[in-house]
Amino acid sequence: MKMPQLIALVSSTLVGVSAAFPPDRRALLGQDKYASWDDVNVVSHGLLQLGQGLKEHVDKTKAQTRDVNAKLKSLDAAVEEVARRQREQDEALRAGSKEAEDREKLLAALAEEVEEVKKQSKNVNSKVDKLEEKLEDGGHAGASRGCLQKMVAAQNRRIDQLVEKLEQQQDKLDKQSLHLQMLQTKVSHKRLKPHRRRDGETAARREETQQATGGVRDCHHLYVRGQRASGVYTIQPEGSEPFAVFCDMTSEGGWTVIQKRYDGAQNFNQLWEGYKRGFGSLDGEFWLGLEKIRSVSKQGPYQLQVELSDGAGQQLPVARYRFQLDGEEEKFALHLEDEAPSPRKSTGSSGIPFSTADRDNDLSEDVSCAKLLSGGWWFSSCGDWNLNGRFPRRPSGPSRKQTRKMFWTSKGQRHSVRTTLLKIAPTTMKLRSDV
Repeated sequence: MKMPQLIALVSSTLVGVSAAFPPDRRALLGQDKYASWDDVNVVSHGLLQLGQGLKEHVDKTKAQTRDVNAKLKSLDAAVEEVARRQREQDEALRAGSKEAEDREKLLAALAEEVEEVKKQSKNVNSKVDKLEEKLEDGGHAGASRGCLQKMVAAQNRRIDQLVEKLEQQQDKLDKQSLHLQMLQTKVSHKRLKPHRRRDGETAARREETQQATGGVRDCHHLYVRGQRASGVYTIQPEGSEPFAVFCDMTSEGGWTVIQKRYDGAQNFNQLWEGYKRGFGSLDGEFWLGLEKIRSVSKQGPYQLQVELSDGAGQQLPVARYRFQLDGEEEKFALHLEDEAPSPRKSTGSSGIPFSTADRDNDLSEDVSCAKLLSGGWWFSSCGDWNLNGRFPRRPSGPSRKQTRKMFWTSKGQRHSVRTTLLKIAPTTMKLRSDV
C-alpha cells in the first residue's frame, strides 16, 4: 500500500471514530482524563498499517538502490576494460614505433660503415694498382701482388658481410613496419566514427567540383582540350568523384600516370588499403590507387605503356598492352593483351588478381608472393615481374639476393629495374609504331 493511501486511511478512521460519539459522550470525553479502549484499538490498528506500509516502501527502495549500484559497478568494469585495452594498444604502437626508429638508426649506422669500408677498399685497390706498376719488373712482384690480392679479397668479404647484415636488418624493418601498419589500422578503425553529411551539402559540393573540373575524364581529354604541359591536374571520370593525377603530355597525347618510381623515397611495401586508395606524392614517387585506376580504365578500351630502366641506367624496350582492370569484387584482376604478336606478357581472359601481404590472392598455392617479394602486385606464381618491390639501393652483383627488389622479365631474360613509369591512355589515341 502506498504512503498517501495509508495516511488518508488513518485520517479517515480517526475522523470517523470522533464523529461516531454522541454529543453527550463527546462532552463526557472532554471531561474524562483517558480515551476509551475501543478508540485506542482503532488508532493503534491504523498506525500499525501505516508502519507496515512504510517498511514495504523502504525495502523496495533498498532493492532498487542495490540494483542500480550493481549496474553501475558492471558499467565501471566495462569502461575500465575498454580503457585497459586502449592503453595496451597505445603501448604496442609506441613500442613498435620505437623499435622501428631503433632499426632505422641501426640501418643508417650500417650504411655509413659500408660506405667507409667501400672507401677503404677503393684505397686498397688504388695502392694495389700503384704497387703493381712499381713491381712490374721486380723479382718479388708475384708474392707482393698475391699478398695485396688477399687484402682486397678480405675487404670484399667484409663488405659482403656488412651488406648481408644490412639486408637482414632491412627485412626485419619491413616486417616491423607491416606489423605497425596493421596495429595502426586496427586502432584507427576503432577510433573513427561515421560522419554523415546532409544530401543538400553533398550535392552542392559535387556540383561545384564538376564545374571546376569541367567533366574531364582523363589526361588525354585534357590534351584534346589544349593542355600541353605535363603536371598535376584534377580529373573526374564518369560516375566518380574528382581526384588529382599526374599527366604526362607527349606529342602523341595525354597519358594518365598510375605509378612512378625513380629514387626510392616512397615505401611501396604497403597493405591492401594503401594500394586500394593510393599513396605517395604526385610530384615524386607514387601509386595512384586501384580504385582510381579502375574508375579511369572502365570508361572504355585503354592501353598501358611500361617504361623502365635497369640497374645500370639503360632504358629497357618500351612495352605496350591493351589494358583492363576489374573492380574490388573481382580483387582488381588485371587483364593484359599484347597489341602485336610478341613473346611478352598476356594474362588471359580470367585475369590475375591483385595481392598484398595481408590479402594473398596470387595463383601460387604454397607461398604468399607479396610476403616473399615485398610490395603489392598482380602475382601469378611469383615469377615474371614485380614493379612495386623494394627499391635497389646499390648496384646488383651475382652473389646478392635480388628476390625482393623490382624486376621485369622480357624475352626470357630477367632484368633488375631501377626506374619505372606506368601510364594509361585511351586506345583511340594515335601512337608511334616504333615501340
